[in-house]
Amino acid sequence: MTIETGPAISVRGIAKSFGEVDVLRGVDFDVAAGSIFALLGSNGAGKTTLVRILSTLLPADGGAATVVGFDTATDADEVRRAISLTGQFAAVDDVLSGRENLVLVARLRHLDDPGTIADALLARFELTEAGGRRVATYSGGMRRRLDIAMSLVGDPAVIFLDEPTTGLDPEARIEVWQTVRELASHGTTVLLTTQYLDEAEQLADRIAILHEGVIIQNGTLAELIALLPPARVEYVERKPSLEEVFLSLVGRSPASSVDESTKEDRS
Repeated sequence: MTIETGPAISVRGIAKSFGEVDVLRGVDFDVAAGSIFALLGSNGAGKTTLVRILSTLLPADGGAATVVGFDTATDADEVRRAISLTGQFAAVDDVLSGRENLVLVARLRHLDDPGTIADALLARFELTEAGGRRVATYSGGMRRRLDIAMSLVGDPAVIFLDEPTTGLDPEARIEVWQTVRELASHGTTVLLTTQYLDEAEQLADRIAILHEGVIIQNGTLAELIALLPPARVEYVERKPSLEEVFLSLVGRSPASSVDESTKEDRS
């Protein structure tokens, strides 16, 4: 089967319900090849459900999606060969060393010369010196970098990162951000889900805001910022922050939130 040219990921009208709860209600977007696309939303917005559908772990109730030209419903095996998924928590074996984790994944994928593959990835993610140590001794950032390195065994065209910095300290988050940028610089398409506004602001080429099961806005950071007029403070004009754009689009005013908290403090 020939892979069609076009977006690396294309989503049209994806819907998913669990019982009477409509988690996704017609989601549409495209992700350009080699770009970082951030799916931004609060807890419960449907981000992980959408990633599970795109990675063929969950069937959609309606709509269609393709990954590198393959339909996630009818060509699931081809989609799985083209992608890798990193969940919210690092899927590494603490008993094994970093190198042994990578060798194991390479063997499971039936790749030639697993040791060479492992050594190359350790060098790429600056883990060579720690490669012989048990993963139980790694910091949070090192574990996450190893987890992402394991996802790249076999050179997938698309990688899904589902809230990759959850629970990490600021230094470890920066390490992961550098890793994500490095992925895109090598041509890997990255779909990143996050609830952290600064993460989307720092990493994404495009940002889609998922709210109550639908994409309510999709654009570059500059395009999203342009949705709100510049604020004036003491006659000095400034652009709105991504946080102000996000809260405005989901119907929550930063100013009103501050006012309410102030009222509570005074009462």
